[in-house]
Amino acid sequence: MERSLSMDFLENELPRLPPRLPDAHKGDFGQALIVGGSRGMAGAAALAGMAALRGGAGLVRLAVPETILDTVAGFEPSYMTLPLPVDAAGHIGAGAFDRIVEMAEPASVIACGPGLGRSPALDQLVVRLYRKIAKPMVFDADALNALAGDAAVLAHPGGPRVLTPHPGEFARLVGKKLDAELRNEAAVELAARCGIVIVLKGHHTLVTDGRRKALNTTGNPGMATGGTGDVLTGLITALACQHLEMFDAARLGVHLHGLAGDLAAEELGQVSLVASDLIQYLPEAFLECCGNR
Repeated sequence: MERSLSMDFLENELPRLPPRLPDAHKGDFGQALIVGGSRGMAGAAALAGMAALRGGAGLVRLAVPETILDTVAGFEPSYMTLPLPVDAAGHIGAGAFDRIVEMAEPASVIACGPGLGRSPALDQLVVRLYRKIAKPMVFDADALNALAGDAAVLAHPGGPRVLTPHPGEFARLVGKKLDAELRNEAAVELAARCGIVIVLKGHHTLVTDGRRKALNTTGNPGMATGGTGDVLTGLITALACQHLEMFDAARLGVHLHGLAGDLAAEELGQVSLVASDLIQYLPEAFLECCGNR
């Protein structure tokens, strides 16, 4: 299968990670903190964590409800798991804000959303994290739905932000459904107005910060399966940990994510593709795209 690089309207080349020096240590490649998970959705947080590891973050920590801590830890021994208070439905509890802020202190980049679930208190928690944490953050899944509940909040990020909505989530963010062309225009406008990066997922995913925009050309229909968005969240988080600015981390992450899906589909076919396959093919995607050895 012939694959082409993602095409940016302003730049022809994809961003590249800085080379790894011979005396490098894990602290040089950043610390990712992923906040998510709930009863019945432990796998989403785990997928994001495993993708962050394969994406090159030096240290990955997952902050999850204490009731699913052992389940999340059982997926992968290479990341750390940290307990958060839980509510009666198995979601992160309303009192977790101060604990998350404490956990975020040593982090380079924080992701929020994979497997999070919904509750009024949790929605308020996400909004506080969006507005108060100064470090770079990636928001996905139910964290996006939480942000959609307050139309004014997006314009007040506490620091650099990447939002990764699919078309349904984007419709909730802007308050209306749009066709593909108008969706892209609205994404550029929203990114410019709020000073954030939007990754509008779909066929030819759009990445924009309101000034620059890129359409991705990797990926295939086999990736239309649960969990692939969680993998993308972890991957973008890891790339941002490695000193890429958020727009570049999103551009490169979307390309590598789709390329891993293409490589997996070549071997496994599209019908049987699952999200964890993307993680397994990320090393090959890095080699093909970036030559990182």
